[in-house]
Amino acid sequence: MDLHYTAEESAFRDTVRAFLDAHLPADLQRKVRQHLRLNRDDYVRWHKIVAQQGWAAPAWPVEHGGTGWTAVQRHIWEDECARAATPPILPFGVNMVAPVIMAFASAEQKAYYLPRILNCDDWWSQGYSEPGAGSDLASLKTTAQRDGDHYIVNGQKTWTTLGQHADMIFCLVRTDSTVRKQEGISFLLIDMKTPGITVRPIIMLDEEHEVNEVFFDNVSVPVSNLVGQENKGWTYAKYLLGHERTGIAAVGRSKRELTFLKQLAMQQTKRGAPLLHDPAFAAKVATLEIELMALEMTVLRVISDEGKGPGPQASMLKVRGSELQQQLTELMVEAIGPQALPFDPAFLDGGAPHGAGGDDLAAPLAAYYFNYRKTSIYGGSNEIQKNIITQMILGL
Repeated sequence: MDLHYTAEESAFRDTVRAFLDAHLPADLQRKVRQHLRLNRDDYVRWHKIVAQQGWAAPAWPVEHGGTGWTAVQRHIWEDECARAATPPILPFGVNMVAPVIMAFASAEQKAYYLPRILNCDDWWSQGYSEPGAGSDLASLKTTAQRDGDHYIVNGQKTWTTLGQHADMIFCLVRTDSTVRKQEGISFLLIDMKTPGITVRPIIMLDEEHEVNEVFFDNVSVPVSNLVGQENKGWTYAKYLLGHERTGIAAVGRSKRELTFLKQLAMQQTKRGAPLLHDPAFAAKVATLEIELMALEMTVLRVISDEGKGPGPQASMLKVRGSELQQQLTELMVEAIGPQALPFDPAFLDGGAPHGAGGDDLAAPLAAYYFNYRKTSIYGGSNEIQKNIITQMILGL
């Protein structure tokens, strides 16, 4: 593997950087850089800007509206978006359900859903986890009983990220309870406006409404919303999770946050000198930076196998990526010390121009730290990912 970028790839980076410099709204950039909360309009506005450029779905095939970029170009795009502090293109439509639709859905489903995902006409959410089926996803209990040309769905999903904004939800449902649990699952696309759906907020440690419970009470879903074959949903679910876990590594974002951490540590003092010059703290930052560089090299090795779908290596990226994201927030809070104590939701939500404690950079960091306890849990807990690595990579 050649880890040096070609002249063409460097020129592509310049093109991407010029686009971001010209088109990223300053208010969105400020929110991302200062760890303030994004609302629905923020996400949709940025998605539509990128979609107008034709870059909203870099990994899609050209025939479906993708860019035709190589894996390295996609990595450069993600790296530059993180450096510039763009809002994320939410993964639930573009990176998660869309690959499943492309691989397993009917021609009619592809023609209807893919353009709407590409243009952010529909906001998608994920209906996988349940109260008794998180990392052990195959134990899900939500049922879909066939009734003529509809399924009647009953059950509950949980930890549904940003489901309060969703137009559509892709769900794993049990269509056969008489067979082995992995063999009786189907993959349904459900309109969130359908009668019988109730969304209830789950408030996070940082008091943000980010995740939800979604209840289905005799929800009628057309059979035409079934993706692929009935009872084959577990295959589609695993395919989707591989795409989800690869992106969770978020190397570009962690590189941006490392730069922020260094700037923060230069502004804090210890014994009259910048905290970053303190040998003990500097050693922690250096260790984290080395680990992040190693993770980036691992990501580059994985993407160099272009043409192969995401395999068990995705679990490795998810584990290490989430651990480093948490370590970054831990060092940020350590750097600012007592300044992390004030909690200012008005500033976080954009209702106040400055933090109540007087330091706008420090004000959101405790909430950021608490929020990022989630990264080692979502997308399949790290403990489960380590089991996958043990079995699929190490062969133990």
